[in-house]
Amino acid sequence: MAEILITEFDDARECYRSKQLRQALYDAGEVIMGDVLVNLHGDEHRARRRLENRLFRRDTFLHYERDLFPVIIEETVSPYVVKGRAELVDFGHQLMMNLAALTAGVDRPLGTPEETFRLYDYLGTFIEGATLGHYTGDRQAKADEVQAKLEAFDAEFLDQGIVRRQELLKRFETDQLNEDDLPRDVLTVLLRNQDKVDLDRESLRREIAFYLLAGAHTSATAFTRCMHNVFKWLEAHPEDADRVRNDKAFVQRATHETIRLQGSSPTSQRWALADIELSSGTKIAEGDRVTIDLNAANRSTEIYGADAEEFNPDRSFGDGVAPWGLSFGQGMHACIGQDLAAGLLFDADKTSEEHLFGLVPVAVKTMFDNGCRPDPDERPEMDDSTTRPYFGRYPVVFATS
Repeated sequence: MAEILITEFDDARECYRSKQLRQALYDAGEVIMGDVLVNLHGDEHRARRRLENRLFRRDTFLHYERDLFPVIIEETVSPYVVKGRAELVDFGHQLMMNLAALTAGVDRPLGTPEETFRLYDYLGTFIEGATLGHYTGDRQAKADEVQAKLEAFDAEFLDQGIVRRQELLKRFETDQLNEDDLPRDVLTVLLRNQDKVDLDRESLRREIAFYLLAGAHTSATAFTRCMHNVFKWLEAHPEDADRVRNDKAFVQRATHETIRLQGSSPTSQRWALADIELSSGTKIAEGDRVTIDLNAANRSTEIYGADAEEFNPDRSFGDGVAPWGLSFGQGMHACIGQDLAAGLLFDADKTSEEHLFGLVPVAVKTMFDNGCRPDPDERPEMDDSTTRPYFGRYPVVFATS
């Protein structure tokens, strides 16, 4: 077995599209990631992806963004605005967790702050389980903790949600309910199609926990980093202050640029299932582990210009170039929720009312609409519990005028 490092954009894109390269990034986190969508390959992956794609459609995303998310965002941000300050890392995870719970199918029957904090505690442990390979403490002890939290999460949140949806599906099958009366979430899709996928209770539990952590963690990470990048941009370009509040497309471009430069994972890994030779001549042997350096690939000066290392929301691109680089992946494992998180590319022939901006840009704009700015008395801190470049704390305040 050899370690193959991929740094060139075209090589990285080709690796993502190869069916002979299997996901390897989460091997250490099998306690929660063992058989979830992102870790499946071949026919198993195709069957589950095809099934879950029924939910991840533009009309569903527009319904989320326009009808459901604004209420959740307002309910989450309002107490912090009243208080006059927030810590972006925790706030971002709470906000994105509330949104991800809706799409995953995690019911919140009590709707109390205490219930939110308990779910947030589960989420934090699930994130540690998924990134166990980067954990700096006792990995086995953490894996045991994750398993215990998965079972407790099932008992407190998942079980009652399954029962409720099964009852709704029975009423739908007997024509007592219409299609629109069913929840639009991953759990409902999976329960409705149990005959099409091989999912026992533990696998179902992991899949829903995965959607909760993936939707919350990756979006929250992008949210905090985008806020930081826009703060820095406005320091150098104060004339753009009005654009942040009045130009949704500008905020979306800032989000895309953040994801390009600072993807949720700085690398991606694959196992070679067969001998492969890339178009560049790079040879990969069966059994090799391939590491795709996204930081390098996404900063290609040939693709993104001489200033590819810099954050620039006004960057221009060639035809067919994704503004977020390869951070969402490509091919069979392209992120299923990328349109929900970051929206679609803006179409100049359509109006803003017709456009899907994505929940991260909407959340970022909401913060600036409320006068959010860095806390002048407390500096941001990095998270020292992981080798990944995450913020640990990011204090902010809200303007009173």
